[in-house]
Amino acid sequence: MNKRKRLVMRSVILVVIALALGYTLFQTVFSDKKEPVAVGDTAPNFALKNLDGKEVELEDYKGKGVFLNFWGTYCPPCEKEMPAIQRQYEKYKDQGVVVLAVDIAETKLTVKKFVDEKNLTFPVVLDQQREVVDVYGVGNLPATYLISPEGKVIDKITGELNDTRVRNYMEQIKP
Repeated sequence: MNKRKRLVMRSVILVVIALALGYTLFQTVFSDKKEPVAVGDTAPNFALKNLDGKEVELEDYKGKGVFLNFWGTYCPPCEKEMPAIQRQYEKYKDQGVVVLAVDIAETKLTVKKFVDEKNLTFPVVLDQQREVVDVYGVGNLPATYLISPEGKVIDKITGELNDTRVRNYMEQIKP
């Protein structure tokens, strides 16, 4: 009888291990893990609040070229590129190009102070829970996605931009 108990126990353990391995394999193969947004993809829509508390959706800008910039006040390259983005926005805003700046995980007060100091006039939204950053797969900041008027991602740029580069990118997404 003792041998029989050991056989049953070993069989149960073997079945549990087999189920655990099967579940792990299934999760690995069929997981819902999203790939980062890539060039050629349709830009995922999102809705975030701006500094006035109004909800802004990416879809609101359908038909316009969108210069989607992920940034933070704590990021020195982000701070350095903002004046260039503002200058080029002033030139291109009447040509169907919009800048949508997504601040990552900061308070409204911190971002408002920064926006006021830099005299930024383009839309700034807050991704306080990092939801949009995760959907887009943003790693290092600053990160900029160029979105065509049709809503397709035509380029992704990581790193600080200057006036010339911003102007060239805005030319690419101008309707």
